[in-house]
Amino acid sequence: MTDRKAEIAANLAKVEQRIADACTAAGRARDEVTLIVVTKTYPASDVRILADLGVRHVAENRDQDAAPKAEACSDLPLTWHFVGQLQTNKVRSVAGYADFVQSVDRSRLVSALSKEAVRAGRELGCLLQVALDADESGRGERGGAGPGGIGELADLVAGAPGLRLDGLMTVAPLTGEYAGREQAAFERLMVLSTDLRRSHPAATMVSAGMSTDLEQAVTAGATHVRVGSAVLGVRPRLG
Repeated sequence: MTDRKAEIAANLAKVEQRIADACTAAGRARDEVTLIVVTKTYPASDVRILADLGVRHVAENRDQDAAPKAEACSDLPLTWHFVGQLQTNKVRSVAGYADFVQSVDRSRLVSALSKEAVRAGRELGCLLQVALDADESGRGERGGAGPGGIGELADLVAGAPGLRLDGLMTVAPLTGEYAGREQAAFERLMVLSTDLRRSHPAATMVSAGMSTDLEQAVTAGATHVRVGSAVLGVRPRLG
């Protein structure tokens, strides 16, 4: 085993134990929570190591990094999640490799994703990004739609060719009433998920929690956690 593989394996084991412990504490089964490893800024060689260690879900937030990495790893049995703010001029590229787009937050993006999914002959799983630092109809500092816009956006996705409404995603906010209150933020997301499932019963995914707050997300009921640095190490500075 290479030094890098050993490092990643040790980190991955620690994260898996954290998830397992959080599930036990919350009275949940371990298989109720899916680990998504965020591989942004890391090379395709790390993705290959992750796949060899049994990881099946990986995430990226920048198309210019994700597209070549996904191509280089196209032989691997991986599910790719796009989790960053997505500009419409990048949608055609993203629709070519992403299995899920977790950052759907506006009607124009829904239209663009639908068009390109149909063009590519693919079905894209969509999560609506909820901004808990925004007012009901606003937008968040790091993307996302305010809670009041979720219902209309959900209906748009559900009716769009090539798209599948799978659930909700959030990032713990840095400002607003939920700043520093990750548990409360994730609990609010779960309330919104329950509301969404009344009209869209299949939209059961709840993506929340990262390296520093995955336990709070699991406690609240998240089905997916997105972990980067705790598995792959502190990322190199960009630029």
